Amino acid sequence: MTKKPKLELTWIGKENRPKLEPRILLEDPEKSCHAMHRMTDHDIFDNRLIFGDNLLALKALEQEFAGKIKCAFIDPPYNTGSAFTHYDDGIEHSLWLSLMRDRLEIIRRLLSDEGSLWISIDDNEAHYLKVLCDEVFGRTNFVANVIWQKKYAPAMMQFGSVIVTTTFY
Repeated sequence: MTKKPKLELTWIGKENRPKLEPRILLEDPEKSCHAMHRMTDHDIFDNRLIFGDNLLALKALEQEFAGKIKCAFIDPPYNTGSAFTHYDDGIEHSLWLSLMRDRLEIIRRLLSDEGSLWISIDDNEAHYLKVLCDEVFGRTNFVANVIWQKKYAPAMMQFGSVIVTTTFY
């Protein structure tokens, strides 16, 4: 049987993948905050705030939560060249795509069959991200773009938008 060719996004370095080993999350009691007692028998005490590299954090969650996540929201760097102290927001486009692909693949494994992914991104990378998500999640799983106009101003140069892409499983 011959494999049916598919349309895909290509970029320099796409074949390069990080070598990730399973990770273990360790709790820092000084930074942890727990409720003193349960209000009902249905209270869940397993919320987590993870500090560190998000790729490694996602990998650490994979063993325990694969196929169990109902909703994921990510706000990746918009890759606009803006200066931020905690991450580089102006990396080469092909590197940005590789970084996003690696994270999206783990998120796909984390999502349950009914899970959804919400992504906040601006126009700078939105269309490439849409094609990348089509490749990772399947084009038929795309639901919609919700476009929010950042500010109202008379000059066209002052307009900005954030596109939230929702993918359902």
